[in-house]
Amino acid sequence: MTALAAFYPWLKVLHILSVVSWMAGLLYLPRLFVYHTGVAPGSEASETFKVMERRLSYAIMLPALLATWLTGMLLAFTPGVVDWTRGWFHAKLALVVVLTVFQHLLGRWRRELAEDRRPHTGRFFRVANEAPTLLLIFIVILVVVKPF
Repeated sequence: MTALAAFYPWLKVLHILSVVSWMAGLLYLPRLFVYHTGVAPGSEASETFKVMERRLSYAIMLPALLATWLTGMLLAFTPGVVDWTRGWFHAKLALVVVLTVFQHLLGRWRRELAEDRRPHTGRFFRVANEAPTLLLIFIVILVVVKPF
């Protein structure tokens, strides 16, 4: 038994906790942007949102993203966990890449809001707020059902 296989249950626990933390940030940050775009640039409320958005990004989302990827890769390379001939894993991985790109976009929008620019409307961020939910639904279906 390899070392990875011996720690498989703990890796899985850490992976799930990381994903939950990452998803919380991916769902909350766009909602903060909705509220942020509704206040005047330079206002006290705007400055508060800037602090909240920065702390969420760097203290929760970035570590959770890194932990998700690290534990996910360790799980993927644990012997017997992934059947590399099945397509579900590749589709899941592609969706995780999309979530990672989405986080990068959130970072760009956060920096623009921090500079008192308004890259998008509150309505745009309300719609963007739905993307991680949809991606999460597809990822969970792929992992649990393994449809192909």
